[in-house]
Amino acid sequence: MMSIAKGMLGRLPVLSPWTWALVLVLLTLVYQVRTLHLDDRLYFWIQTSWHATEWQDRSMWLPEYRVRIDAKAVSGVSDNLSGLTYDERRDQLWAVVNNPEELLALSTDGEVQARYPLSGFEDVEGITYLGDNLLLLAEERNHALVVVEVPEQSGALFREDYRALTLGIELGGNQGFEGVGYDRAGDRLFVVKEHSPRKLYEIRGLKASIEGDFNLEVIDREAWVENVFATDLSSVHYDEQTGHLALLSDESKVLMELDGEGKLISFRSLLGGFAGLQDSVPQGEGMTLDDRGNLYLVSEPNLFYKFERD
Repeated sequence: MMSIAKGMLGRLPVLSPWTWALVLVLLTLVYQVRTLHLDDRLYFWIQTSWHATEWQDRSMWLPEYRVRIDAKAVSGVSDNLSGLTYDERRDQLWAVVNNPEELLALSTDGEVQARYPLSGFEDVEGITYLGDNLLLLAEERNHALVVVEVPEQSGALFREDYRALTLGIELGGNQGFEGVGYDRAGDRLFVVKEHSPRKLYEIRGLKASIEGDFNLEVIDREAWVENVFATDLSSVHYDEQTGHLALLSDESKVLMELDGEGKLISFRSLLGGFAGLQDSVPQGEGMTLDDRGNLYLVSEPNLFYKFERD
């Protein structure tokens, strides 16, 4: 048996260091292709290019967005910059910082205008403006959605002062609700769960229930995200102009647009060199659009981006 084994080993090819280096490069390339879904992106780019004229004028059409403010450090924030939303009443942005929990008022150029500590809040990751002077904050670990009034004066906001809806769906540590987006006309809240598994929920009747007409309906939209080429979901935005959803993936570094039926319409890579970005967005956590179609994005640790459509 030993002689047979030696004979077999003797027939194995002896690879040179250059060959091993080439094998290593190929394996690394395959890993990158699968991790970043580069093959899916190429396929979808070809597919959407055929239908560009059909969708460009009636969608967000993310390929046309280019960065105007690139990786601006948000003053006074060192880490954990997370969710983002636009408030058209004040023409400003609201952002949240996770640990220590804090609500920030930002200008549309990423300048801090006010800061509000979030006392008693835990693991705040998402935020969306509901209209009528109301903000909704999402706590990741316990799947709680907390509605707070827009602060009119300085000082902390206290968790016990506000009502909350806790869903507790598939609780699993630091893998809960990451982002929220709201459809004011339809009173629909969209919530994304990051991964393990990725999830998209539609909650109907949220504001009506807050106002006393209790009639909540929770719909699992997992089928809408089954075929998106992203390993995680970190933010969601409902676009009132088109009725479409924008989804952000931190790990895959991509923005994606879904129509009202969950069909993938367009995407925008957030890798360095695309969309005018000097470097890749390191960890995109929050994203929103304003009423003029400008797109804003925040990334850990403390970076702010503004994109405009060409």
